[in-house]
Parts: sequence; structure tokens; C-alpha cells
Amino acid sequence: MNTPSATLVIGATGTTGRRVTAGLTEKGHRVKAAGRSATPVEGAQAVRFDWNEPATWDEALTGVDRAYLIPPIGSSDPAAVMLPFLRKAVAAGMRRAVLLSSSAIPAGGPAVGQVHEELPGLFEEWAVLRPSWFMQNFTGSTPHARSIREDGAILTASGDGRVGFIDADDIAAVAVRALTDEKAPHTDLILTGPQTLSYGDVAATISEVTGRSVVHKHLTFEELRDRWAAEIPLDFAGMLAGLDRAIAGGAEDRTTDTVERLTGRPPGTLRAFVEREVK
Repeated sequence: MNTPSATLVIGATGTTGRRVTAGLTEKGHRVKAAGRSATPVEGAQAVRFDWNEPATWDEALTGVDRAYLIPPIGSSDPAAVMLPFLRKAVAAGMRRAVLLSSSAIPAGGPAVGQVHEELPGLFEEWAVLRPSWFMQNFTGSTPHARSIREDGAILTASGDGRVGFIDADDIAAVAVRALTDEKAPHTDLILTGPQTLSYGDVAATISEVTGRSVVHKHLTFEELRDRWAAEIPLDFAGMLAGLDRAIAGGAEDRTTDTVERLTGRPPGTLRAFVEREVK
């Protein structure tokens, strides 16, 4: 009897990847959990994978017919390594690809937008997930979480612009459907939470739930770019600061019904997330 094909999950221990892996294994699907360290993941086959090391690609692709694709973190030109890998994947028999992008980046746009543009021409079955900003950006070791803990402030250049913040649990639930439904979406899917909020609203919610005083501190584009540039390359820092400037102009002031339409349940609220995750 032939062994069923597996789903390759790249970044399987990351924010969305570990949730996608868990969602697939819970439904009985075989998963190859790919990452630079081949970290063991319960219920999945761990495999070493690095976008920048083509020698790791063959083992990752063996026996898989679909993949969840997380671009290389911090790269302003992910297409340079992703497209050669994806062409190799097609030649190896992969037929479905689900790409994690961003609501701020359209097909043909900067960074992963170039991969998005090429995906329909490469795969018979495909989807591009374009989530809004993650609620998880306010937890763990992220810049916002650190500044909340250390300074009682969220620092952005987004002004009073509003964002449809989304829980990574909801992104993963959509990804699992896009990977496993009989018919692939064959489109890009903008994913948001149930409401749009300013960073001032977020700070107020965190304050109310945790009892700690948290405020939103407004930075200029240049101040935010330079703050990011202390940790990441300047061109990527400039791109991220530019996304904040776009939020200030209303670019992310929208909600969609995609999560509920594909999963059958409404997306989680920021307050519920804060009550669950923000300590």
C-alpha cells in the first residue's frame, strides 16, 4: 500500500507554522515539520530546511505533494531563494502551495509580493494568505511586547490609523483548510480580526485587562526606521516603517469575513486574546 503524501510545513516551530502543524496532525495528516534545526514536533516528521542552503531542499521535498510556505524572515528579496525552491518543488511533484504573505503586500508588490505574483503560474492548486497584523505581536519577545514590559508603551509611526488585528490561531485554521480542502482557494485571502483598532485602542485594552498602564507613543517614520535598523538591515527597517506610515493613511482600516467563511467560526477578538495571552 502506498504511503499517503505529506504536507511540508516550513517554519514549523514559528508563530503560524506550529499551529498549522498541530492543526494538520490533529486531523490525521502526515506532516514534514521543516526548520533550520529540525526541531522535533509532536506527531510530525522533523526535517532540516534552510531557504539559503539548497542542499537541504531535496530531503524536505521527498514524499510531499503540498506545502505551507513561510518566507525567509528579515529578507527584503525572498523571491531570490523562494522561486528556485518552488520550481524544484514543482519538478518533484508538489501540486499545492499555500503562501503566507501580508495584507499590506499585493501580488507583484515588494518582498513576498514577487513570489505571490509567480505562484499561480507554478502550481495547479494554490492560495496566498494575506493576514493583517498579528495579535501575537504584543506577546513574547517581539519589539512591542518588550516595550510594553520595559516602558509601558507601544511605539509606532501609525498615528491614529486602524488595523484589523488577527490571532495567529485564526490564520492557521484558514491555512489548514487551504491545504486540505478538496478544492484549493486559487486566490489570495485577506484575513482580519472582527474589528479595526488603533494602537491607542490596543494600549487601552491591555491596560484594562492587565491592570498595567500602557500607552501608545507616536514616532515619526524616521524615528521608527532607525529604531528597527538597530536590529535588522536598514532597507528592511525602512520597508517596515513604511507599512506603519501606510496604516496612518488608512491602508489597514478594513475587516473581512474570510476567517468565518472558511472555518465556520468568527475570528477571535483582541480582548479575548489579551485575556488569554498577555501577562
